[in-house]
Amino acid sequence: MKIDPSQLGPKENYLLLISAIVPRPIAFVSTQGRGGALNLAPFSFFMGVSTDPPTVAISVGRRKGEKKDTSQNIADTGEFVVNVVDESVAKRMVQSSGDFPPDVDEFAITGLTPAPSERVRPPRVAECKVSLECREVLTVLVGRKKQSLILGQILMIHVDDAILDGGVIDTSKLRPIGRLGGSNYSRTRDIIEMLRPQIDPNPPPKDP
Repeated sequence: MKIDPSQLGPKENYLLLISAIVPRPIAFVSTQGRGGALNLAPFSFFMGVSTDPPTVAISVGRRKGEKKDTSQNIADTGEFVVNVVDESVAKRMVQSSGDFPPDVDEFAITGLTPAPSERVRPPRVAECKVSLECREVLTVLVGRKKQSLILGQILMIHVDDAILDGGVIDTSKLRPIGRLGGSNYSRTRDIIEMLRPQIDPNPPPKDP
């Protein structure tokens, strides 16, 4: 089957894409408004884009044509924290995704603990094993609905010592959750190791 996205509506394209681009990591983003109100929300259009300097990207849609609290807070303050979602916080992550008014604190709703950050004002989620303190570098409005593609430079990384192994995070100990289509999520338990091919940069000359 061939599908022309120009012949589909935004909702149909959305449902198709989120079921095709899987699994997706989840950015559990904590922000703080100008008046100090805290916000916590998950986004699965999320990726790393650079290591020098370390930079991540999140994509935040709109609600009824208006900016969501996350993108509005980042626009106002230039700061946010990306918390990595693992199995231990998965249910509370979903609970935070409701369409709450701007003055509602999702930390309070979910019972998650705001922990002080070091380089930015928004707190990180104490229960998350990995948190990335970020400063906004660039925001690009994408598409007719003006979705906010936000790039943030990582200023500080918090990692639970228990999941570190030689400076690398042990995925089997982190147990991250991935986003699938609809209301489905995936666990990261069945891990497959596949090594890249080693190519000799100076191969021997071929015989004439």
